[in-house]
Amino acid sequence: MNPTAIVLLSGGLDSATSAAQAMADGYDLIALSFRYGQRHERELAAARQVVASLNIREHQVVDINLAQWGGSSLTDPAMMIPTDGVKPDEIPSTYVPGRNTVFIAIALSLAEARGAEAIYLGINAVDYSGYPDCRPEYLAAFQHLATLSSKAGLEGKAPKLIAPLVMDSKVDIVHRALKLGVPIEQTWSCYQGGEEPCGLCDSCRIRDQALIDAGRPDLATSRGRSYVRS
Repeated sequence: MNPTAIVLLSGGLDSATSAAQAMADGYDLIALSFRYGQRHERELAAARQVVASLNIREHQVVDINLAQWGGSSLTDPAMMIPTDGVKPDEIPSTYVPGRNTVFIAIALSLAEARGAEAIYLGINAVDYSGYPDCRPEYLAAFQHLATLSSKAGLEGKAPKLIAPLVMDSKVDIVHRALKLGVPIEQTWSCYQGGEEPCGLCDSCRIRDQALIDAGRPDLATSRGRSYVRS
């Protein structure tokens, strides 16, 4: 019998690739998604499609309304989604205060309740937006907390926090996704809440450029249009 892992699954390319990597590593998965007041709730439909395509046995969707206090253009419709590219040394308005901290804490609870040995996360510190809660040192600190905050941790059985993509470039992630058979066309990365990806927000731009650079412009929102990096 394979060990169990929890995978945080937003429905985006990175989290779907992390899920496929966990399966390749020999884990049976429980997917964990969140309805947190995000404008792009369309990603949850994508998460359900990925779960079905990868034959993940269980999918938990947790409601926790981080939009109640705003602070991010992803949860506050009065704020504009940035479309002018990621700027060095500037954390964009799409950063959601405390989001990963809340998500990982709930994942640790689920992992302990189900006896899961690992938690897989799709966080990335290289080719993304500079979010503080996507860095290796953040993950290491949370791993230490996992050993202190639970019965499983005190028994020496704290789940491992695994971020297989944390130091990959976006092109690396695309290549990994293709190798693992991730249904890239089913994933959703757009920050806007429409029925179709906007192709203009930072997330769409980074994703599309990586797909083009990886030789798969057919999967890009832009259908082959090359972006000038800012």
